[in-house]
Amino acid sequence: MENTELITIWKKQNSKIEKIVAINELLLKEVINEKARISLKSLITLKTTGIVAFVLYLLLLSYALLYALSHYSAAWNYFIVSVSVITLINIKGFADYVKHLVWANNIHYNGSIMEIQQQLSRLQLSIISHAKTMCFQFPFYTTFYLTNKWFPQDVGLGYIIFQVALTGSFIYFSYWLYKNHKPENLDKKWFRNMIAGSGGASVMKAMNFYKELEAFNSDDQSAGI
Repeated sequence: MENTELITIWKKQNSKIEKIVAINELLLKEVINEKARISLKSLITLKTTGIVAFVLYLLLLSYALLYALSHYSAAWNYFIVSVSVITLINIKGFADYVKHLVWANNIHYNGSIMEIQQQLSRLQLSIISHAKTMCFQFPFYTTFYLTNKWFPQDVGLGYIIFQVALTGSFIYFSYWLYKNHKPENLDKKWFRNMIAGSGGASVMKAMNFYKELEAFNSDDQSAGI
């Protein structure tokens, strides 16, 4: 009889412990969700500001391109090609910022941890892809000012060498950046700093919060609770 009573008491206590653990886990998730929301607020602010900046910059580029086309001559060729490429890349960048803003605002915090992590991971990969694409425009900032009126026929060999070296170095730099924009480099500080300007830091911070929650759950399971 005593054993039966002890077992009954133990079951009741165990049930209470399980309820306490479940409540603690729920409260912890709410805290983590709130931390993630706060972290992503800076991303939302960044993307909103970036969208405005993209619109203004694209208007400026479009005006310059339309002016060059309406006053077309062979002298505008370098400018038209360079600005056209820069404009197309920035249109893609603008679309990425809009997409990221929508995704950040539509994260379902009421879902499972795995679902939230998948949404954050998708956002992170898209930010890396965005930064990767933006690298393509850099060499064209070294050619838009050239014109057939004076380049290369009216400049000395020294300037030609300088221009080729300048554009060539930017091409190599862009290629190097493009090649190294990949998720595998997220453990490297220089890469994290590089994508921070596109919102990568905010997403990584939010993802780390959920890793802490996973670690808490793993510890509970290891303890046999």
